[in-house]
Amino acid sequence: MDLLLIMAVGLAALMFFQFRSQRKHQAKVADMQAGLQVGVGVITTSGLYGTVVDVDEDTVDLEIAEEVVTTWMRSAIREIRTDETVTAAEPEAVTPAAEESTVVVEDAPEQPRLTKD
Repeated sequence: MDLLLIMAVGLAALMFFQFRSQRKHQAKVADMQAGLQVGVGVITTSGLYGTVVDVDEDTVDLEIAEEVVTTWMRSAIREIRTDETVTAAEPEAVTPAAEESTVVVEDAPEQPRLTKD
């Protein structure tokens, strides 16, 4: 009986700390979304990069290409883009040494095909 009580208390403690950290994260995201300003680079929850050109109560207009503006809900903004975010998203350049290395792949033996018979 004592073991069951200890497990229940442990589970309750784990759930408390998990919900607490989740609420902190949600509050942080809500503050970021409420503080959006024109000219700020953002990333949406679907991974679209854009620049804020207009902010309304519930929506944000993002310029995703030159003269291309789309309207998004504020809740779709995942993060504000920083210089670190931009450089991390760019692909790394391939060095000549990496191009020269050759990988030899042996042919795998052919597997028998399964049929319905």
